[in-house]
Parts: sequence; C-alpha cells; structure tokens
Amino acid sequence: MDMQGSRELAITQQQAWDALNDPAVLKVCIPGCDKVEATGENQYAIAMALKIGPVSAKFTGKIALGDINPPASYKLSFDGQGGVAGFGKGSAAVLLTPLDDGCELAYTVQASVGGKIAQLGQRLIDGAAKSMAEDFFKRFDEEMQRQHPESYAAKMVMGDVNAEPDARARLLGLPVWAWIAAAAVLALLAWLAMKQ
Repeated sequence: MDMQGSRELAITQQQAWDALNDPAVLKVCIPGCDKVEATGENQYAIAMALKIGPVSAKFTGKIALGDINPPASYKLSFDGQGGVAGFGKGSAAVLLTPLDDGCELAYTVQASVGGKIAQLGQRLIDGAAKSMAEDFFKRFDEEMQRQHPESYAAKMVMGDVNAEPDARARLLGLPVWAWIAAAAVLALLAWLAMKQ
C-alpha cells in the first residue's frame, strides 16, 4: 500500500513539528490508540485497537525515526504485530514547509501487511486507511486549536480556514506521525496501518 498527501495547517512549522513528535498529542489524535511512548532515542512503542471489516484486534508495534532535520523533515520505519489478525511494516517520509500563515504537512507512506488483514481486500483496507486519516486530522486540528487558539482565530478572521472543523479535517491520505502510528497499525493491520 502506498499513500501520499499534504495538508495546510494554521500553526507554524515549529508548532507542527513539536506536536507530531509529542507522544501525548499522538495518543489523543490516533484513533484507537492506547499507548505511544518513547523507548529510546528516536524510538517509540505503540499499541492500539483497530477494526477493519470483520477483523478487529489489538496491535503493538515499534516506530524508529531517522534522517531527522528539525523542524522540516524526518523519515520513519514501523513494524507491528496484531496476533492472528496479521502484521504490517513499512516506512514514511514527512516534510513540513513553512507558509506565510502556517505550514504545509506533506507525507508519503509505503506499507505492506500480511495475515487476515491482507485477505480483506485492498478496497476495504484503503477505505479504512482513509477514514482513519480523516479522523486523525479532525482530532489533530481540534487539539491544535486547543493548544494554539490564536493561530486558528487569526486564520478564520482572514477567511483562510473553513469554519467547519469537519471540512478542515478532510484529507486525501494518511498523516505523517499519525500515519506512522496509524500506518504502523494499519500497516500492522494491513497505514500502520498511521504511520507518522
């Protein structure tokens, strides 16, 4: 499975970098996430519960960051297991580009899955990944609004941000770090089945 996408954020490049590297923020934003914790330098453990079609399971995995260039980019690799439900592994590249009134988050993800998840079919897996991505960005936007209300207020006054959170949350692919987590899980499952 390959995914790529981009999204404009109302926050600065540094704020986005900090949030995407904060296990507490990721735990709140990744659907079904029970745990995101540091296990070493640029190493994280993740645990989450996912349901894709008739298959539901708890997944655990590892995420490792590399080629780190703060606050602009990094690459990550993920590997996860979901017992009889299957496994997933892959990599993602994340790029944050500053804009006049925020930043753009762009990512690419390559993931492979095996086990029961892989038997569900690509269409079902892709649909679940897209739904997860939309949910992640809705939660991420809400969390960033909570942490940086001034950034969102300024953009709304300028008319650059849709007043409806659901409209802002739409996305064509999966997120970076969340994709890592989600990809690790979805990939585990099937994007991160996140990540990144």
